[in-house]
Amino acid sequence: MNVKSFSGVLLCGLIAGLLQSPVWAQESAPAWENLSKQQQTVLARFADEWDSLDDERRNRLAAGAVRWSQMSADERQAVRNRFSQWQDLSDEERATIRDRYLEFARLPQDEKARIRHNFQRFRNMDPERREALRERFKNMTPEQRTAVRERLRQRAERRQKVRDRRERDEP
Repeated sequence: MNVKSFSGVLLCGLIAGLLQSPVWAQESAPAWENLSKQQQTVLARFADEWDSLDDERRNRLAAGAVRWSQMSADERQAVRNRFSQWQDLSDEERATIRDRYLEFARLPQDEKARIRHNFQRFRNMDPERREALRERFKNMTPEQRTAVRERLRQRAERRQKVRDRRERDEP
């Protein structure tokens, strides 16, 4: 997956995190007057149309404004950069990323944890090693990629079994 695509996945993850916010449990969306001053500042461009927005969108925007207000300047800039990269993607690339995100969301928690762990390991590699792995994977046939994924999955399962056994056997 290229950097643009991955950034899109991260943006989708941020959006998904907002979707799971407790704000969604509210029956109705907040009126403009009930937003905090910080939320109103962040959402100022929506002030005139706020009452005409549907409840779901107002809830989503209100939650996003809270999250935005809690971010550091660096975090905000990173979100702006990811959003810009997302906008640069074609509709097809965005659809692929959304599909992959939904596929990931349906995975069992242990599988998600394994993927996150492996991604973190990948990010911690030196840039030359990461690029070499990307190139190698890019040059594989779809069948080879599937075989590699399956071997990695099996290896992870074996390692997990060993860890589980050790935990069980410890006093």
